[in-house]
Amino acid sequence: MSQTQKELKLKHLFDGGAWNVYDPNVLNLGVGAPGTDLLEPCCDIFHQATAHCLEREKSTNQSLIFQYGPKSGNYEVRREIANYFSSQYDMPMKSEDLIITTGATQGLHFLISTLIDFKGYIFVDEFTYMIALDSMKEFTSLTLVPIKLNDDGVDLHDLEEQVAKSVFKSNEKEFWGIYYTIPTYHNPTGILFSPAVCRGIVDLARKYDFLVVCDDVYNILHYGEKPQHARLLSYDVCSDANYKGNVISNGSFSKIIGPGVRLGWLEVPARLKPHLLQNGLIQSGGCFNNYTAGIVGSLFELNLAQEHIKRLYEAYKERMLATIELLKSELPADCKMLKPSGGYFIWIRLPEPLDASEFLQYCLEHEKIAFIAGARFALANDMGKQYFRLSIAFHGKQKLQDGVRRLCRALNDYRKTIKA
Repeated sequence: MSQTQKELKLKHLFDGGAWNVYDPNVLNLGVGAPGTDLLEPCCDIFHQATAHCLEREKSTNQSLIFQYGPKSGNYEVRREIANYFSSQYDMPMKSEDLIITTGATQGLHFLISTLIDFKGYIFVDEFTYMIALDSMKEFTSLTLVPIKLNDDGVDLHDLEEQVAKSVFKSNEKEFWGIYYTIPTYHNPTGILFSPAVCRGIVDLARKYDFLVVCDDVYNILHYGEKPQHARLLSYDVCSDANYKGNVISNGSFSKIIGPGVRLGWLEVPARLKPHLLQNGLIQSGGCFNNYTAGIVGSLFELNLAQEHIKRLYEAYKERMLATIELLKSELPADCKMLKPSGGYFIWIRLPEPLDASEFLQYCLEHEKIAFIAGARFALANDMGKQYFRLSIAFHGKQKLQDGVRRLCRALNDYRKTIKA
């Protein structure tokens, strides 16, 4: 192995890879991130928010934004986050329940390392966010168990069967196991878990006392009727006689402000927050992102964040509705498309015997189009071969429509080669 390293001088996460989303020669329909046109206003609004925040730090706050921050994060920032999302959800968000993170993936890693017995279990949907899977696999002593998905959410019978045969009493950590999911506009499938499924998950979590961690990063991106309950957390009601506090909401501004901000939050039940604040990492460094949290707090105070989020929401809605409408007319009739009512993603199933990974290679060769094949989202190696995921976030409406037309044309041509 080489003992020297080459400086690549990369500019973004996708730089230097095979499918650079900024490469004009390949139309990438797979990336789950806002595009350049949506991020462009950030320079101006962050300039205003930074000036506002630092002027206050200099004049009245002893420049404490540059100090180790309080472990949960600055109260004023958590209050701004709580106030905004209380206006978006059907239940209030309380600032005292929040812990600032650097994003949802770091939040998940923090929860696993702190609350779960390392001899325990992580239950995941049979298709789920691929980077979360990568993060979980780093905990090599934990056992990962895939659970069947239905069109209305996780299969409760399968979840209980797998949980019941795995449960044990942990003497090391607060929980023996965790169920990780994205119940609102699921990644990659776009599913919105039904109220019955959400209630069932909470009932099982209480019965077997496992932790439920929800990646709640798409919740306010609804493009039709607003869901009655936007979060699974709203079903874990503290006034219930058997309430324990088994659900954590894991939020992020990556999808609705910008990924480079690296700011998120955990909304945590009262019984679990002390355990998290005793973690050595947070005791050593305090707030995981104290400086940027302060800037984002000013962004909300000045109403700049709210306007920016609304701008992204409107763009996503236009892109999603236009893409779905075109797929309805262009996609072959024997392909199955789960029509999402919000979020970023469209999940498509090809008919047998088509393989999405092979179709991806055909698209790259013949149309210079990329997407993510379903196997990337599956824990089991033999799962997902017929599926692929499209994202509406990165490209504008016209580019998405052009890409969908070309993709469907490529699919029809590809099928002819298979029959031949």
